[in-house]
Amino acid sequence: MEYKSPVYHVISVPVEKVVPNSYNPNTVAPPEMRLLYESIKNDGYTMPIVCYYNKAEDHYVIVDGFHRYRIMLEHQDIYVRERGMLPVSVIDKPMDQRIASTIRHNRARGSHDVDLMGNIVKELHELGRSDAWISKHLGMDRDEILRLKQITGLAALFKDVKFGQAWRPAEEDEEQ
Repeated sequence: MEYKSPVYHVISVPVEKVVPNSYNPNTVAPPEMRLLYESIKNDGYTMPIVCYYNKAEDHYVIVDGFHRYRIMLEHQDIYVRERGMLPVSVIDKPMDQRIASTIRHNRARGSHDVDLMGNIVKELHELGRSDAWISKHLGMDRDEILRLKQITGLAALFKDVKFGQAWRPAEEDEEQ
């Protein structure tokens, strides 16, 4: 029989039948949770929650996607829009393999390259997007945007920034 990845068998499951696992070490900071909410609000659920189906308890145990699950629980607008249903992809593995899957999923997300993020901020700026727009849509605070602009080294990124008076060094005594 030909192997078919679980993602080709996504099912719609009532959020009330989905439960978190007891071993996920991953946490998401509030700014990223806000960004995840904005992502799901604007783009919908684009990735299923990966679960193991516990037949004895008749519930789905999360392997990956806990924070996407939380968004539905914590945001009534998402719950209503989705009619309380989560997209779920089911894997059938023993506990040790599920734990390994959770960790692999968490670690495989990677991180963003600073130079590439700086180029993205530069490109969005050139497209006429404000720092406020970038902050809202990319989940960055103003300090992060400023640091990324500084990394690109382009004065054009600061053309609309109002600067205060800089300090001036005290004039040295000419007698010394």
